[in-house]
Amino acid sequence: MRKFVTVIAFMVVAIGLFAGYSNFGIPQIEPAPPPIEEKIDLGSMTMDQYVALGERLFNGKGTCKLCHNSLGRAPALDAISTNAQERLDDPRYEGEATNTEEYLIESLVSPSAFVVAGFGKKGTNDTESPMPDASSGSISFSQAELTAVIAYLQDNAGLEITVEIPSDLEPVIEDDEDEDAEPREAFTEIRDIVENFDCEACHTITEEAGDAGPKLSTIGAKRDRDYLRRALLNPNADIAEGFEEDLMPDDLGQQIYASELEILLDYLTALK
Repeated sequence: MRKFVTVIAFMVVAIGLFAGYSNFGIPQIEPAPPPIEEKIDLGSMTMDQYVALGERLFNGKGTCKLCHNSLGRAPALDAISTNAQERLDDPRYEGEATNTEEYLIESLVSPSAFVVAGFGKKGTNDTESPMPDASSGSISFSQAELTAVIAYLQDNAGLEITVEIPSDLEPVIEDDEDEDAEPREAFTEIRDIVENFDCEACHTITEEAGDAGPKLSTIGAKRDRDYLRRALLNPNADIAEGFEEDLMPDDLGQQIYASELEILLDYLTALK
């Protein structure tokens, strides 16, 4: 009887310790609620306000500065006044644009129509761009948002703003949080997770060849699960050799569900 009581007491203590560690020892990941789709009256906007909207989208939702920055991982955008026409006249150009405005829009939604030399995916001879279609995927710019970004790029380059503000109402994603917003459904397939968070836009994982971030196709043979977890949730904690700080967004922990993170970690640690 004494042994039985001892065993039971040991089990209770062990379960209590495990439960305590699970609840307080493991960092809890609380994804941020989805942003509000706020209807903005574009008809009452001034062009200055529209340009400011484009700047917010460029620096925020579009994550454009991850690559278009001083590190030179993507073409500079402050000289489009001269570069756009040169690229339209380039024999390699395969798009349908006829002016700077059309070229910029095409660059956002069909980035492989023309790839600036040296900025294509590895092994494609600059025929395929690593940049995703900004009108789909996790960015999913609306037509009004695309136009606002073009207005900002033209203004930033000192060009005449040729776009017009749409007169209708279109949803624009803002950063405000809504406590009553319904959470999105968690992804259960690794391909959906990789695509939703645009991992391959910067990283080589399988056949894809993004090179703005470290190559991950054999990362499981080099790094353990704890390192990879830290790299995803706190990317500036350990900077891979040859890369700079602040290349990867530091808010993944606010966007990804705990179950999705574990699926992603299972996948990465298996890449030997």
